Amino acid sequence: MKIEFKHQQSAHCENGVISNLMRHHGFNISEPLAFGIGSGLFFCYVPFVKVNHAPAFTYRALPGVIFKRFAKRVGIKIKREKFKDPKLAKSRLDENLNNNNPVGLQVGVYNLVYFPDDYRFHFNAHNLVVYGKEENTYLISDPVMETVTTLTDKELEKVRFAKGAFAPKGQIYYPIDFPEKLSVENAIVKGIKHTCKDMLAPMPLIGVKGIRYTAKLIKKWPKKKGVKIANHYLGQIVRMQEEIGTGGGGFRYIYGAFLQEASGILNNPKLEELSKEITEIGDLWRDFALEASRIYKNRSAQVDAYVKVATQLEHIADREEEFFKKLKKAI
Repeated sequence: MKIEFKHQQSAHCENGVISNLMRHHGFNISEPLAFGIGSGLFFCYVPFVKVNHAPAFTYRALPGVIFKRFAKRVGIKIKREKFKDPKLAKSRLDENLNNNNPVGLQVGVYNLVYFPDDYRFHFNAHNLVVYGKEENTYLISDPVMETVTTLTDKELEKVRFAKGAFAPKGQIYYPIDFPEKLSVENAIVKGIKHTCKDMLAPMPLIGVKGIRYTAKLIKKWPKKKGVKIANHYLGQIVRMQEEIGTGGGGFRYIYGAFLQEASGILNNPKLEELSKEITEIGDLWRDFALEASRIYKNRSAQVDAYVKVATQLEHIADREEEFFKKLKKAI
């Protein structure tokens, strides 16, 4: 069971799965276009979800939501299943491969044996494509890897049924129905409007307000939690920003590429200008991550180091609020 499948590396796993599956079915959808139409850009402080013994900070929509929104907006249908029984999950996967149908899977990162050790931590929202099977070995197209790879049936079962937050439960998904032509233009407009609505939301934990709220927390953590826990929490922000699923700065760069592509499709020069602005904001996120990492690695000589990085984050929130207001107006 080996499907003729073209692997293409991407910056983010779910975008890459969407792009690669769409290309396989004859639709040239880039990673940025998938991300932007699916309104993947987001920010939320999630204190009630713990990842590695620290509150979660997400810079993207929930796992699976990007593809769900993308499909609805361009006019395709997707099928998604979860399983309690690993044997049934394996059977359904093999059935699709026998029908020449590559499928997307949500998996846990910790037991992905082809990942370097430093990148294997408890995170269950990674996405990849299975495009074939040779005896007891599955052929894997993981979009964040340069080349295709493999997992044994036991290794694949382990990551498909990883435990913890966002447990994948053997999840499998794939497109099942396509229109003659995708509604890309309307989908872009809907995707942008949704992202602006999310990032300008009035709730304190979401969007630019969520970024400002996080900045306030950073200032309080050393006294309230102690330096050890404050450093661990700060490290969590950076890890979820820069390592888990591409994160904050990286997503801003992808979104900039999306706006640049959307500018040509919609013949809207303003989107080209705004693509440069969100790329600059991505640089600010990277600067913040660098300063924050110096603190939790005990390399910062700044007495008010926490206040400094919190101020950087407040500046980012100001820039993003201004940006999304302009983007909302431009569309």
